[in-house]
Amino acid sequence: MSLNLEQKKVIVGEIAEVTTAAPSAIAAEYIGLSIAEMTDLRQKAREAGIYLRVVRNTLARIALEDTKFDCMRDEMVGPLILAFSNEEPGSAARVIRDFAKDNDKLVAKLVSLDGKLLEAGDLDRLANMPTQDQARAMLLGLLQAPASKFVRVLAEPQGKFARLLAARRDEQQAA
Repeated sequence: MSLNLEQKKVIVGEIAEVTTAAPSAIAAEYIGLSIAEMTDLRQKAREAGIYLRVVRNTLARIALEDTKFDCMRDEMVGPLILAFSNEEPGSAARVIRDFAKDNDKLVAKLVSLDGKLLEAGDLDRLANMPTQDQARAMLLGLLQAPASKFVRVLAEPQGKFARLLAARRDEQQAA
């Protein structure tokens, strides 16, 4: 289907707008995926809150110009699907990685995090980043650990004294 100039401008503007808020982007080659598989990928991306778009490379290059994902422009070759994380940097990487496990025809070609082009092999590293909820739980655990250790240290002498008295009582009852 041929696009007119206005439709192309809309696509370029839409992608450029998404890049302003996206912390990470992935370009993956999708040669050989069936329509059903592509629909499944789009559904999983929608559920995860990821912007997923198949777009011509020339339009994508124009849209990525002067954005933090400008580093991807020169490497865009062949049919690619673009995935932009909306809030969590690893969300797009998780969807692409998990879908590629079942469908070997989806291959990540470009991975970018905050304007830095990473190796395609870094997709797993990006996908393994903790989610916001996981990061908050880890931070809370770190903040809580010293306080709980302090309470245990303060309670230990009284616990030892109580065990000493109980042992002494048992010793006297046995005698």
